[in-house]
Amino acid sequence: MIDHMGIKVADFDRAKAFYDAAFAPLGASLLYMVPAEYTGGVKVGGYGRERPIYWLHEDKPAGGHSQHVAFTARNRAEVDAFYKAAIAAGGTDNGGPGLRTHYHPNYYGAFVFDPDGNNIEAVCHAPEGV
Repeated sequence: MIDHMGIKVADFDRAKAFYDAAFAPLGASLLYMVPAEYTGGVKVGGYGRERPIYWLHEDKPAGGHSQHVAFTARNRAEVDAFYKAAIAAGGTDNGGPGLRTHYHPNYYGAFVFDPDGNNIEAVCHAPEGV
C-alpha cells in the first residue's frame, strides 16, 4: 500500500551514517540523492532495496513528534543484525530483538530510536527457521 515515505532529519550526514549502517543488514542502501539544484541545496536522499522508498529530507524535525516506521526483514537473523548495527551506529534501544506475540504469533521485531528520535523497527513475520 505504501509506495514511498519520507522523514525530516536535523543533520543529513549524521542520519545517513546511521541509516547506511542500520539498513545494510536488511539489504537496503542509499539509492538516490536528489540533485541540489532541485532542492535549493537541501540534502534529500532515498533508501531502498530495488528503488528508493524511504526518503531523508534535511530539515528541522517536528518537535515532540517522532515517526514510527517498520521495515521488513526477510528472516529473524536480519532483525538481529539490524538491531546490532543500528545500536553500533548511534541508535538508542527501544526494544531488542524478540517475539511480540501480542501482535501476531510470529511477529519478531526490534526497535531503535534513530539520532532524531524516530522509532525505527525491523520486523519478520516468518516462523522461526524460515
